[in-house]
Amino acid sequence: MKYRHLFFDLDHTLWDFESNSRQTMEQIYHEMKLADRGIGDFNLLHKNYLAHNDRLWDRYRNGYIKVDELRWKRMWLTLLDFKVGDEALAREMGVRFLDLLPTRNALFPYTVEILDYLSAKKYTLHLITNGFQKTQQAKLQNSGLSGYFKELITSEGSNSLKPNREIFDYALQKTAALKDQSIMIGDSLEVDIQGAMNAGMDQVFVNHLAQEVHMPDIRPTYTVHSLKELEKIF
Repeated sequence: MKYRHLFFDLDHTLWDFESNSRQTMEQIYHEMKLADRGIGDFNLLHKNYLAHNDRLWDRYRNGYIKVDELRWKRMWLTLLDFKVGDEALAREMGVRFLDLLPTRNALFPYTVEILDYLSAKKYTLHLITNGFQKTQQAKLQNSGLSGYFKELITSEGSNSLKPNREIFDYALQKTAALKDQSIMIGDSLEVDIQGAMNAGMDQVFVNHLAQEVHMPDIRPTYTVHSLKELEKIF
């Protein structure tokens, strides 16, 4: 068995961030009566939120903004798209979002089955995530996944973010895993796959949406389109 330690990403790889964040935003939309504030189209609100969230996460990963700014500004910029310039509301939405999101439990198809399969084969499973420690632990707990993973490596705990090499070095050190017996499994070429490459680890790119990807410099060790396909590799 070449690999012994399998390092998974959580959001967008196992835990269905899109579905879970949509449910959460919908609850906030109704609770905070955003329709009364002139935001009549929830679908557009959610679409704009995702765009701002992606852009701000990118800025956070590259060190341009701090985490607190990310948490409320994604709401603030979304509200501004609808000409609602209410900072207090944006901050309240940011707090409520982080309270509700980790209670959601939508997973990608075959998540539990593949984790059972890999555990039965005696692989040691870990997580490397750019999410926040408390939030990610709550997600694992509420979706019934916490028992599968030996170590949860977060950006907070490691003081680094994927794709930086440091978070992977920290993960290998914390788990006492050898690089050539370790592999990273994630959905993002530029964050998970490039990050593992930076650290000299093999990688599995989980392309759930079978998207056309134009990043010729990043060639993953393996590519799968569903979690079930991991059985062919392991």
